[in-house]
Amino acid sequence: MSESRKILITGVTGFVGRRLCARLKADARAVCCAVRRQSSNATEIVVGDIGPDTQWVEALRGADTVIHLAARVHVMNESMRDPLAAFQRINVAGTINLAREAVVAGVKRFIFLSTVKINGEETTADQPFTEQDAPHPQDPYGISKHEAEEGLRLLAEETGLEIVIIRPPLVYGPGVKGNFSSMMHWVAKGIPLPLGAIHNQRSLVGLDNLIDFIITCIDHPAAANQTFLVSDGEDLSTTALLRRVGQAMDKPARLIPVPMGMLKFGAQLLSKQAIAQRLCGNLQVDISKARNVLGWKPPVGLDEGLRRAVKGEAVK
Repeated sequence: MSESRKILITGVTGFVGRRLCARLKADARAVCCAVRRQSSNATEIVVGDIGPDTQWVEALRGADTVIHLAARVHVMNESMRDPLAAFQRINVAGTINLAREAVVAGVKRFIFLSTVKINGEETTADQPFTEQDAPHPQDPYGISKHEAEEGLRLLAEETGLEIVIIRPPLVYGPGVKGNFSSMMHWVAKGIPLPLGAIHNQRSLVGLDNLIDFIITCIDHPAAANQTFLVSDGEDLSTTALLRRVGQAMDKPARLIPVPMGMLKFGAQLLSKQAIAQRLCGNLQVDISKARNVLGWKPPVGLDEGLRRAVKGEAVK
């Protein structure tokens, strides 16, 4: 592996990391993948668990760029007594420790995969989030990512390290898990869903579009010390999304037009307000900055992205 222009990537076993590593290797880029456990892959270096005391010297040797994807993400059944402290240990202290060691190693650029949750959980109609909005994180994950961003900006001012912060909304693609996977399963099985009368607007980003944007930020000079929101550039309602997923599967989505007020009331009775907010609320992002500053546009349309996601999803 060449020691020049080497890229160190964390979180390589995750949904985004696996695809990013494969793409960079296909492009003949020199890649080093930081992993928690030993493997036989020559491009991987074991660093163990990520935290404030992780040793990065070997992994950073010869690196020009760091792409930091690893994080403690949303936990459905949280078992920690102090969830915020658990998020801060990995997402804040672990990130800043890596960035400081990167400075010592001579790394020029540090790309940090953050989250739109820093902006907030919901937008008002036709007023998408922008990079200039005041941060409004509302859960421990979003708070920890915001604190990491602030720490990176301070470090950049102190040392000259170039940082690039990327805030994606929901990412979908082949192998996606969680709610998006469940949604594809419901449509594939023809399960009737009471989601046929939702008129919200939400932004998504396909995995290949996110990967393309990350790669753009590796070398683009105008990306230095910038924060970007990224999406597919097409917003749609939950109802429209389910129908488009059905089209990608060549199966009609069976949607019952239940009014949003009734859905929200039912969710409140069942203490499922957060789920109702994701299904019925607006969350839009404006990617004008990415277009104007970097000249970037999503290379994969939403319908093609959905076809790729469906093709990669083994529905049982």
